[in-house]
Amino acid sequence: MKRILLLLALLACFLSLPCLAEEDPFTPDENFDTRLEEVTYGKLTYTTYDSATTGRQRKCYVLLPVGYTQEKTYPVLYLLHGIGGDHGEWMGGKPDVVIGNLVAKGQAKDMIVVIPNVRARANDSANPSDVYSMEHIAAFDNFINDLRDDLMPFIAANYSIATGRENTAIAGLSMGGREALYIGLTMPETFGYVGAFCPAPGVLPYDVEGGLFTAEEFTLPEGCESLILINTGLNDGVVGAWPMTYSNTLTQNGVENIFYKTEGGHDFTVWKHGLYNFAKRIFQ
Repeated sequence: MKRILLLLALLACFLSLPCLAEEDPFTPDENFDTRLEEVTYGKLTYTTYDSATTGRQRKCYVLLPVGYTQEKTYPVLYLLHGIGGDHGEWMGGKPDVVIGNLVAKGQAKDMIVVIPNVRARANDSANPSDVYSMEHIAAFDNFINDLRDDLMPFIAANYSIATGRENTAIAGLSMGGREALYIGLTMPETFGYVGAFCPAPGVLPYDVEGGLFTAEEFTLPEGCESLILINTGLNDGVVGAWPMTYSNTLTQNGVENIFYKTEGGHDFTVWKHGLYNFAKRIFQ
């Protein structure tokens, strides 16, 4: 009997060892967001384009991969900011470093990253006085028109891009995550990859807005599968349970998606984490 008890005790101890715990598939590599001396990073450029949608010139950043050449074509990721930011907000998340480190390790494809101003109206400055108004929110929803009719044609005309939904991705943080879900599921023929990092409310109906989709409409057409990744912070008190609600609604509608939670709040700790996991899964 003592021998059996000893064996059971050893077995319990063995099974409780941390090294035997299931590996988290979303944990970034060490120093995933650190600029490393041995890595060459892509070139971040600043440009403007004419927007018929807003009636003005609009600004954006374009991150070109290392060794960019017109002799090759590259897939494109459109990366969207939050409600109080503009095209410069993602600089706080170091997308050139996060993606550059992945590419250097062979864990992501060379890609062009376009970081636009998602506030599609004539007054598109960051942190406006009406930041939480319905008019301001409508300007973000209007970005689908600026993107489709103005920005994407400009990128296609000026950069060597690979075409097709298998070469086109969209992702964003907070309000940009909401818009990525809206645009990605509205234009599935264009976007094969959708990333939403702590996505904001409003994709589905709630007490303030009627929703961009009903629960039944929040789906993809048959035969038009996309890689959809949604994440959120364990301590995110801004968007609450909405990221999980979006994931659960997609699942209920038969749309496969990746959802995970990580340490952090409504901040770049989580948003960079999402970009890392999204970038390594797209264009494969």
